[in-house]
Amino acid sequence: MFKSVLGAILLAAASSASAAIYIVDARANSSAGGTAVSTVSVGAGTTINVSVAATDLWSAGALPRWSNADGLTGPLFATGSDESGEAAGTQIGSNFGTYIQDGFAAPFGALVGRLGSTYYLVGTSFSLVAPTSGTFDLYYWDSNASDNTQFISADVTTIAVPEPASWALLVAGFGMIGFAARRRRTLQPA
Repeated sequence: MFKSVLGAILLAAASSASAAIYIVDARANSSAGGTAVSTVSVGAGTTINVSVAATDLWSAGALPRWSNADGLTGPLFATGSDESGEAAGTQIGSNFGTYIQDGFAAPFGALVGRLGSTYYLVGTSFSLVAPTSGTFDLYYWDSNASDNTQFISADVTTIAVPEPASWALLVAGFGMIGFAARRRRTLQPA
């Protein structure tokens, strides 16, 4: 009985998932004239998760325009071992404001995603239940790609919605477990 219940729980917990790391280049994948990094094709209801290390930096040009995937939102200081090459303590990033493109506003230098025609601020941590089917694209959010440098690594994972047939099998499995348990009780001597 225990093995049957454990098997049913594991079946219920199992889902289709995928994971991959995508490189997003500040110049080549800029929203201003670059091309998107096409990551995963998803169906409506699929959960998309993206994470980027907060220490992974890219640049929108001359100092102080370095940022992580959250964008140019405030002071950022060099560590002495980061991608900027500047001495520890040097201010390499600052608040650069918001850029608006196609009606969507996000900080300059942010990692932005798009599914269909809708943009999303991804930053260093993001989760979305896809409202529609399509390919999830990633961009460096900027108005001028000519002086952008460096890239970030985005870890993209998806968790698919269980298919209706999977739910039917799960319910049938629970029904069979219940039937077997009940049958065992009625067959035992008193």
